[in-house]
Amino acid sequence: MSVKIHPQAIVEPNAQLGEDVEIGPFCYIGEKVVIGDHSRVLHHATVEGKVTVGANNTIFPYALIGGLTHDLKYQGGDPGLKIGDGNIFREYVTAHVATNSEDFTTIGSNNVFLAYSHVAHDCTIGDHLVMSSHSALGGHVEVGNHVNIGWGAGVHQFCRLGRHCMVSACSKLVQDVPPFMLADGSPADVRSINKVGLERAGFESSEIDLIRTAFKVLYRRDFNRSQALQHLEENFNTDSGTVLSEILSFARASARGMA
Repeated sequence: MSVKIHPQAIVEPNAQLGEDVEIGPFCYIGEKVVIGDHSRVLHHATVEGKVTVGANNTIFPYALIGGLTHDLKYQGGDPGLKIGDGNIFREYVTAHVATNSEDFTTIGSNNVFLAYSHVAHDCTIGDHLVMSSHSALGGHVEVGNHVNIGWGAGVHQFCRLGRHCMVSACSKLVQDVPPFMLADGSPADVRSINKVGLERAGFESSEIDLIRTAFKVLYRRDFNRSQALQHLEENFNTDSGTVLSEILSFARASARGMA
């Protein structure tokens, strides 16, 4: 199928557009942009910089995808942004390229970024993120699959969000959130497990019970972090592939500490 470019859009000559791509009026598509099949860029949106957008993405009005990093350490060069398939970028969303030349900000597939949300330089985002309006990820944030970030939440640079975790609305997160947990507050602390999210995702009740046990050991028992991890290792099944193994691996790799 043919590409549809509105006559009042600006598409630079070297931009690469896949099959059945639609570019609406008053859009700007930069010369280093690659947009995959069946994607739509709606009126007044901008895609610029060294950006690769996969298939079936929708970019809503006034979004800026591929904007230059805010990082004051930027020294020029050609950093980029890589985006997977099936993402939705709503109105006024901003997603920036990396800071250093040849590095990339990375966004996976089937994510939803609601109005005014922001993805900063050098973030690495997995799949199926729901990022609510007015929320923001600082630079170098790592986000696992199936994460939910509430309205107006702010995530500090270099934080990590584990798989199936949730950050509640208006939270200020300055440390890592382990997989399957729910963080809330300013500064945010892990308050409980993400029970509703886990049930919706089809986790078995036995897995949810193990996650709840890990939460109680990590956050409710009179252990320091090392003692809690040792207790879980010695008393429960932490074989590779289990939910407890995932929590333990995440905790051991935490550089900022856990919320």
